[in-house]
Amino acid sequence: MTKPDQPTFRKPLGMFAILLLIFVWAVLIASASTYITSWPTLLQGIFYLIAGLVWIFPLRPLLQWMETGRFRPPPKPTD
Repeated sequence: MTKPDQPTFRKPLGMFAILLLIFVWAVLIASASTYITSWPTLLQGIFYLIAGLVWIFPLRPLLQWMETGRFRPPPKPTD
């Protein structure tokens, strides 16, 4: 009979890192809002749209690390 996999620290630590990333990003954008409010409305909308999507990009390597323990995918085998 095989032993069940032991839980690792990666998933709870990764969840904490995701929450920390969201919090830091929100504080950063909120602190910049004093300058952004003087911009034209269309430019503000574009900025907040981009800012609302940019924080997602660091999540892929973090989620991959949570699952595999590596930040980068393994190299693809060559024929």
